[in-house]
Amino acid sequence: MRARDLLHTRPEGLYCPPGDFFIDPVRPVERALITHGHADHARPGNAKVLATRETLDIMAIRYGDGFAGSAQVARLGEPMQIGAARVTFHPAGHVLGSAQIAVEMDGMRIVASGDYKRRTDPTCAAFEPIACDVFITEATFGLPVFRHPESAEEIARLLESVRQFPERAHLVGAYALGKAQRVIRLLRDAGYGETIYIHGALARLCDYYVSQGIDLGPLAPATIETGAKDQFAGAIVVGTPSAFADRWARRFPDPVACFASGWMRIRQRAKQRGVELPLILSDHSDWDELTATITETGASEVWVTHGREEALVRWCGLNGIAAQPLHLIGYEDEGD
Repeated sequence: MRARDLLHTRPEGLYCPPGDFFIDPVRPVERALITHGHADHARPGNAKVLATRETLDIMAIRYGDGFAGSAQVARLGEPMQIGAARVTFHPAGHVLGSAQIAVEMDGMRIVASGDYKRRTDPTCAAFEPIACDVFITEATFGLPVFRHPESAEEIARLLESVRQFPERAHLVGAYALGKAQRVIRLLRDAGYGETIYIHGALARLCDYYVSQGIDLGPLAPATIETGAKDQFAGAIVVGTPSAFADRWARRFPDPVACFASGWMRIRQRAKQRGVELPLILSDHSDWDELTATITETGASEVWVTHGREEALVRWCGLNGIAAQPLHLIGYEDEGD
């Protein structure tokens, strides 16, 4: 069968006619399969949702228990029959509960990766390359200039700054789902045992990660109204990027503005955000990981969903792999 008969784009997103479902639809549909809990992939209002247990829990935390008409748990590695299509979820290594979705029928297998990374992340299951005929990849960092350093090196830079400036608070901007918990866990793995202060917007998701067995160590609210300003001298405070634009961030003692994102590779972006200590920590694959993953899947055809499609499509062409951009809209770089 032709690949586009198994999956193709519609205004709502990727659609599978044999199974009558969408993957990560951008508007409400009858049946949605969700790769992970970031808001640009997991939207409320679908009649039926199929996702991993963790993704369903995260959607409930973010949108409330009525985020969908009904919800069904997908277990990693266990095939499910939906209409005439067979569907299997596999780990994507992006955030807790993230999954690739393999769709098969009549000997054709297409894998929709959602967002993914290959770096070790102590807060979620590691990515598994899945052999397939068509690999659908993101391309958030799909340019050769994007090569991420080792995560431990970036955390070491943060800790060195804390040692050098004990009189200052270090404010780390990190997206609420996945990145914040990863930064905290990486600090623990580097031996940092002090209390880490968190913005209130992170509390419920951090609590959820802990409930799933991910030890984040001692955490406390970064509520400066109830404590002395000096309390945060030498402390690490983690908050959402948006929190750093309001009065909350200016109340800490001579704060060192840090931001954990793959975009910190671009100096101009760091400068525009007023970031003093950029930390290149991404929850997306860099260029080398994208191209290595495509090779590992053995796919003879690649579809690129969102990001910097052109360079990755050209790389595929130079390496004898048919490729095309899908030009899907509505997917951003949340989580990075």
